[in-house]
Amino acid sequence: MKFLETGIEGAHLIELEPNIDERGFFARSWSQEEFRSRGLNADLSECSLSFNRRRGTLRGMHFQVAPHEEAKVVMCIRGLIYDVIVDLRKNSGTHLKWFATELSLDKGQLLYVPEGVAHGFLTLEDDSYIQYQIAASYAPEAARGVRWNDPLLNLEWPEPPTVISDRDRDFEDYEP
Repeated sequence: MKFLETGIEGAHLIELEPNIDERGFFARSWSQEEFRSRGLNADLSECSLSFNRRRGTLRGMHFQVAPHEEAKVVMCIRGLIYDVIVDLRKNSGTHLKWFATELSLDKGQLLYVPEGVAHGFLTLEDDSYIQYQIAASYAPEAARGVRWNDPLLNLEWPEPPTVISDRDRDFEDYEP
C-alpha cells in the first residue's frame, strides 16, 4: 500500500499495490502494522457496507464526537463515488479545509479518514457499494453531521444530489 497525503492532517489516500497474474490480482487493503507505523489509528471495531441504488445519492457529511470519535477507511467496491472529507478539528492546522477524490475499485484507492474529520460521498453510478473499516463502534448519541452544501464549508460537488435523507438535508449550519 502507498500512503499519499491529502492536504488534511492525518488523512491519507491509499493506493493498492496489486500482485497481478492470469487469475486476476491480489492486494492488501489493510495492515495494522503499516497503519501503526504511520501513527494512524489501526483499531478495527466494525466493518460496514453501504449500498446505493441510484446515481446522485448523497450520504454525509457524518462524524462522531468524543468520546466516540471514529477513524475509518473507505473503499468503493462497486460503482463510482465522489468522496469528500472536511476537517472539523478546531486545533488542527487544516481546520475547515476539505479534500475530495473519486473512488472506485478500478482506481484501486481507499481513503483513510481520521477522528474529527467529517465524511460524505455522492454516487456517480447506479448500484454503488461502499465498504467502511471503522475504528470505533457506532454510537447514536455521538453521531453528528454537517450539511453537504453548508456555505461556510463551500464544498464543491460534481453534480447536485438527487437522493438525500431528511437527516442529511436538515443538518444545521456549521458553527466552529
